[in-house]
Amino acid sequence: MENLDGMSALFGALGTGVLIFYLVILVVMIAAYWKIFAKAGKPGWAAIVPIYNIIVLLEIVEKPVWWILLYLIPFVNIVIMIIIVHRLSLSFGQGVGVTIGLILLPFIFYPYLGFGSAQYVGVDAGTNAANNAEI
Repeated sequence: MENLDGMSALFGALGTGVLIFYLVILVVMIAAYWKIFAKAGKPGWAAIVPIYNIIVLLEIVEKPVWWILLYLIPFVNIVIMIIIVHRLSLSFGQGVGVTIGLILLPFIFYPYLGFGSAQYVGVDAGTNAANNAEI
């Protein structure tokens, strides 16, 4: 029975460590979204309100609000998410590399957009900046 007590303590400590790590990532992501919204001229608190945050994100990437319905269609929602993330990176003057980073490593690239030097320029200006950078 003594081994079980030791294993319970070990798993309890590991579980607590994982929980703390998850909470730190969660707080960083919320703060990054808050800063991204604020940089785009939207209220930062909108980042923590479910569904409304998607509506505000659609406004930031200059897409109609009815696109939120496309999130409800299986497989289409994945394509729409990629389009929105790409337009978000273009809105901050970034290119395809940041889009791929936002999709694959969001816990690194969303703070990069939020806390970094990237400024909100809008999708059209961001598209022109990204095209000029590739030439």
